Amino acid sequence: MKKAATAANGSSPESPSPSELIDGRIRELTDWRGEILARVRALIREADPDVVEEWKWRGVPVWEHAGILCTGETYKAAVKLTFAKGASLEDPKGLFNSSLEGNTRRAIDIHEGEMIDAEALKALIRAAVALNLSTRRPGKKSTPAHTGD
Repeated sequence: MKKAATAANGSSPESPSPSELIDGRIRELTDWRGEILARVRALIREADPDVVEEWKWRGVPVWEHAGILCTGETYKAAVKLTFAKGASLEDPKGLFNSSLEGNTRRAIDIHEGEMIDAEALKALIRAAVALNLSTRRPGKKSTPAHTGD
């Protein structure tokens, strides 16, 4: 029996790309959460045009550049952006409002009707990219850009 070929991201050629899976998640969320997830996704892409979209842990959108920047989970009452190294990031606008007790991660919970400070979020994304690049081990290649839109 012949094995199916796999794409660079480990999926088979017939499987949807991570970007297509995120598109699907946004479509299936027919309320404010889909709008928020689409908005933060657009801001992440604006802040880092080289961001790589992934789909991990059985359905979590993940944005990476030289490592994980943040995840975008959806709950009944919030869209949660969890920054993998958020505790190491400056947050002058005070966007982090969740997971504040840990030593590594920080999160932003966005609730229905709340506005997103676009410039502050893009600054956090850029800071997360810079941190990932600064802590990357020598000789390790950066994550290639994924253009699965």
